[in-house]
Amino acid sequence: MARIPTKDEILAWISDNPTQTSKRDIARAFGIKGADRIPLKAVLRGLEADGVLEKRRKTYRDPDRLPPVSVLEMLAVNSDGDMFAKPLEWEGDSDAMPRVLYIPRPAEPALGAGDRILARLTHVGLDDYTYEARLIRRIGTNPRRLLGIFRAGAEGGRIVPIDKKADREWIVQAGATQGAKDGELVEAEQSGPRARMGLPQARIVARLGDPSAPRAVSLIAIHEHGIPDAFPDAVLEEADRAKPAGLGGREDLRDLLLVTIDPADARDHDDAVLAHPDEDPDNPGGHVIWVAIADVAHYVTPGSDLDREARKRGNSTYFPDRVVPMLPDRLSGDLCSLHEGVPRPCIAVRMRITAEGEKIAHRFVRGMMRSAASLTYEEAQSAIDGTPSDRAGPLLDPVIRPLYAAYAALKTARGRRQPLELDLPERRIELSEDGKVSSVAFRPRFDAHRLIEECMVLANVCAAETLGAKKRPFLYRVHEEPSVEKLDALRETAQAAGLTLAKGQVLQTRHLNRLLEQAADTAEAELINLSTLRSMTQAYYSPENFSHFGLALRQYAHFTSPIRRYADLIVHRALVSAHRWGDGRDGLSAEEADQIEATAKHISDTERRSMLAERDTNDRYLAAYLSERIGDEMAGRISGVTRFGLFVKLDENGADGLVPIRSLGSEFFHHDAQAQTLMGSDTGLTLGLGQVVTVKLAEAAPVTGGVILELLEVDGAVMPRGPSRGARAGRKGKPPRRKAGKAKAKAAKTKRKVARTRR
Repeated sequence: MARIPTKDEILAWISDNPTQTSKRDIARAFGIKGADRIPLKAVLRGLEADGVLEKRRKTYRDPDRLPPVSVLEMLAVNSDGDMFAKPLEWEGDSDAMPRVLYIPRPAEPALGAGDRILARLTHVGLDDYTYEARLIRRIGTNPRRLLGIFRAGAEGGRIVPIDKKADREWIVQAGATQGAKDGELVEAEQSGPRARMGLPQARIVARLGDPSAPRAVSLIAIHEHGIPDAFPDAVLEEADRAKPAGLGGREDLRDLLLVTIDPADARDHDDAVLAHPDEDPDNPGGHVIWVAIADVAHYVTPGSDLDREARKRGNSTYFPDRVVPMLPDRLSGDLCSLHEGVPRPCIAVRMRITAEGEKIAHRFVRGMMRSAASLTYEEAQSAIDGTPSDRAGPLLDPVIRPLYAAYAALKTARGRRQPLELDLPERRIELSEDGKVSSVAFRPRFDAHRLIEECMVLANVCAAETLGAKKRPFLYRVHEEPSVEKLDALRETAQAAGLTLAKGQVLQTRHLNRLLEQAADTAEAELINLSTLRSMTQAYYSPENFSHFGLALRQYAHFTSPIRRYADLIVHRALVSAHRWGDGRDGLSAEEADQIEATAKHISDTERRSMLAERDTNDRYLAAYLSERIGDEMAGRISGVTRFGLFVKLDENGADGLVPIRSLGSEFFHHDAQAQTLMGSDTGLTLGLGQVVTVKLAEAAPVTGGVILELLEVDGAVMPRGPSRGARAGRKGKPPRRKAGKAKAKAAKTKRKVARTRR
């Protein structure tokens, strides 16, 4: 009988031979054959029972070491530019999970945080990391993630997704709950392939607490859309080390009466304005406009921890109860915010316009300013309307009146340019101290808003023109014209409303404005504005200039909000480099210029991510607000038509609700996707965009944001209900199925009786 190796001898051999860990490999290594394999098997079972080895398809290995080929999930690039990965099948002590450094080869695809790869590992055993990984192949996208409410069961439980578009629940096995409690909000990911039959399976990866807790609504959106909401320590430390900028090398603008004009609840102030008459006799009636923007580039330099985190976030995300900022509060709320009476570094543009609002010259400076006042839109408007506040009163003649005079000239130029003039009120959700919705209203819109918008648009045009002329790499803000298909849909909507959108010509914004003017002050105004908005393409960032259709501008860039948009920071750095300001450390680096196309795509994606998160959050808050009014009747308009029902926008608060097609009655409704209508097969009732309706609130789900409505009236008439299926069948000369079935059964029964009698 051959000598059976001890447990220590087997472990030592496996450690030296990690690729040969099957029972056959171990037996061959120790010269064990035939019946002697039985006691060897018992030793291996003992090692497995002790938790020292695990069995994987007849293969044994040390759980405290990774196999030579493993599946890894990539982590974010660290401050040194290195990318590490975590093993997905680690069975050892969680506190001792090895660090794996990814070593890319020159021609391999770029990997990002969350990517999963099959990699070949080399054990190096260094202090900083244990393994080095080389890519074998990328193995696709991350497993599907979901947020939902956990419902505990006898053996694990289920997850009810919070996504209102989700059509089924997910099963969680007993060992994959992470200790989640019934009713808790959880984040989970798909486990195993999705079955074609039955419910999919998931494992919980994070417990997020009580979904009904105050201010949990925005937290749901943050996790659902993967928005980074916690700054790494290194980023916070770098921000805390920042010191206020000095005047050295800057133009002193502190004597200029620059003011900020923002919403009353503004969390940061990154732009200030000033206007005065142009004293040049060659420009009679002209104006000089200053726009000064916080010099964020001074504090956030290329390649720094702050810069990497800002690029990762792409932009700030705003919710009714919180903001997820692009920059830490030390910068966004302090050093980079243009607070009243505090010296702040800025990049400013001085613009000269004619009496008709045409720009005739501009120049950029890097300066030091001091805001004369932090005004709200309401304060500025009240002042020009004749009721100035104590703070705005002294600024009325030297600051506010000249600003409005310059705006009047810009407005004249805007009328000639004819940018798209959509009139869509902005919804405002106000929360009480306990985080509940106290009211839903529409934000008032004043000339003060339009004044600031026109000044910012002009400054953005100057930035694009300057950098384009100097042939510097930077990011344009691009808005391409609508597709033919979307324009055809808009044209049909207009025709259904009795309006006209001309065909057979090169589309310009003035054509769309003419349509909007036709609809103004009519019942179809909101419908036409919404339909026009939906026909537009999504604006994005690009290093190539494809113009801005909506603003009717050939060149356009984002320059005026570097605290909350990374694109603006890129433009600031490009201006620093183009003007050779300072020592160049805060200008656009060569590395940034090389990857500017990737940056454009990334921040365009983060912008869309924030828009979706903000919209979903508003939907959930509105559903929570409406959940206390189940059964109420409300007025609205049909805003969307699909094969599964109608969408209705409520007049009172702008909430969108679904009228399921099953609730419209028992008759069949034909869906015409091109005309965007539903037509009843029996009543002939046609339901289409823009119709005035009265609905009853049937359901409102705060967790998903879903609102279900019941249609009561259409254009002032009670909603007709089609006849029953039985009645329809009778009219066609055919007995209802149920009666036919009974008759058939009765005939069969009679036939059986006759047969028994004959027997």
